[in-house]
Amino acid sequence: MEFPVRCFTCGAVIGDLYEKYKAGLESKSAGELLDEMGIDRYCCRRMFLGHVEGMEAIKKYRRV
Repeated sequence: MEFPVRCFTCGAVIGDLYEKYKAGLESKSAGELLDEMGIDRYCCRRMFLGHVEGMEAIKKYRRV
């Protein structure tokens, strides 16, 4: 699925930070990266840590 634009709990805009998060995971741990990006609320951190890229798996099934 696609990354949500807003946090489900608090409504903070986090969608614009996802590309930076994905790129930074190559060199830093997730916790360090979220601290550096200023994601302090645990609900927003959950959105990044719990997200699973599933679009490629869904694309292979066509709509009937």
